[in-house]
Amino acid sequence: MRKLVKGNIALCEGAIAAGLKSYFGYPITPQNEVPSYFSRKMVELGRVFIQAESEIAAANMVLGAAITGVRAMTSSSSPGISLKQEAISYMAGMEVPTLIVNVQRGGPGLGNIAGSQSDYFQAVKGGGHGDYRIIVLSPNSAQEMYETAYDAFDLAEKYRIPVMILADGIVGQMMEPVDFYRTERKDFIKQDWILNGAKNREPRFIKSLLMEEGILEQHNIKLQKKYKKISENEIKYELYMTEDADVILTAYGISSRIAKSAVKLARKNSIKAGLLRPKTLWPFPSKIIESFAKPNIKFLAIELNHGQMVEDLKLAVNGKANVEFLGKAGGGLVTEFEILKKIQNFNIIK
Repeated sequence: MRKLVKGNIALCEGAIAAGLKSYFGYPITPQNEVPSYFSRKMVELGRVFIQAESEIAAANMVLGAAITGVRAMTSSSSPGISLKQEAISYMAGMEVPTLIVNVQRGGPGLGNIAGSQSDYFQAVKGGGHGDYRIIVLSPNSAQEMYETAYDAFDLAEKYRIPVMILADGIVGQMMEPVDFYRTERKDFIKQDWILNGAKNREPRFIKSLLMEEGILEQHNIKLQKKYKKISENEIKYELYMTEDADVILTAYGISSRIAKSAVKLARKNSIKAGLLRPKTLWPFPSKIIESFAKPNIKFLAIELNHGQMVEDLKLAVNGKANVEFLGKAGGGLVTEFEILKKIQNFNIIK
């Protein structure tokens, strides 16, 4: 079935199809369509919708629901996600599979309600306290909002880890045709860690306060082994016209769509450009980036911020190629013509 819907609504339908049982949120633009849609749809389906008294409360409600073995999520936009960080750190420490959605807006502070990509650091570096990671996914269309929301729950349960969808206000608000084709999930295998009552079994404990000597160190070692496994198995990216590229644009979310248009424009101007789009921002596709890194190759990071992913790009390139940056923050968009002008200044046309 195909419908013309906003990215935020496509995300909701993907989560519902994936078996979402409990949603807890709080209104903030530009993600308001998510709680608004769920407030009607979840009730119709006999599932749980609660508008919490705050973003902090919503995040902790998600933690509590997920511990019982149900698929639970929350969503917000940039300032609201900041308020959820303590609970996200708890979820990571307690290995609770949840979905958190950030439809980013301009910042810092309250900023504005325009689309942005300025929360990259917060998402991929761990915005809360402690030495932890979460999986971070970056859709660039309404179709991918639907598919990513559906897949995120499987990833969360597979690794017992919070998953974040890091979208932006433009992808969330734009309307596009979406194919709703995923099979609805209803039943999930209950694992041996969930808290569902201790009748006829020994009690279980899920906690992040580990006071005994050496226990917290061992727990952190266990988490790092899990993160290494995720890094080896769950990296996703898109390559576009990179086979003979002298310039490789690297972008995610809405920026990647502008970058793809810039690649086409550059090719018309006899510049061999290509696009490498990370679909997972963590784990980051460092190895594939390094494989392209050569002295005669230029990388250009394009973001709606003043330079965040570009740092991971430079680490991946590891000095083997030159890395440039082009970005805008506060609601501005980089255009394909600005990207072309930047590329033309590289002076590497052969």
